Amino acid sequence: MFEVLAFVYDNYLDSDACPELLALHRSLNTQGFAANEVDAALLWLEDLRFATRQLPETPVAAVPPLPGAAAMRVLSQPEWTRLGVAGWGFLAFLVSVGALSTLELELVMDRVTAAGPGPIGVDDLKLIVLMVFWGLRRTPDVLVLDELCDSQSTRLAN
Repeated sequence: MFEVLAFVYDNYLDSDACPELLALHRSLNTQGFAANEVDAALLWLEDLRFATRQLPETPVAAVPPLPGAAAMRVLSQPEWTRLGVAGWGFLAFLVSVGALSTLELELVMDRVTAAGPGPIGVDDLKLIVLMVFWGLRRTPDVLVLDELCDSQSTRLAN
């Protein structure tokens, strides 16, 4: 499913330019993606579209919380199992630098849960965050975008 999502992100940088699901389904099938992967990705994308419509029109500014003034997000056991230390650390970093608001973090967590069972690597998590920004029609800050597009598998040093 992640390969299909990456293809959609790369080929439709603006979510408004993305065709309707039936046309997108045909396009993805002609690209050679497996039918079950295409179906899973399109369901995931449709749920993302629905979820983004539920958020307020004007996003709350993603401001880093003041020390002692913010609530703490506690992960459930299934969420912890999916993300692990590296994944949660990455999301906590994005919140702490103001790249994700708490509402957007919850949307990311929803999409992580919808991505299927099993652990999610940081590279796949980065794609999920990119797709959430894409669905919100929002471009992250250049440095955040650079971090999201950086793959741990291609780094010389970790």
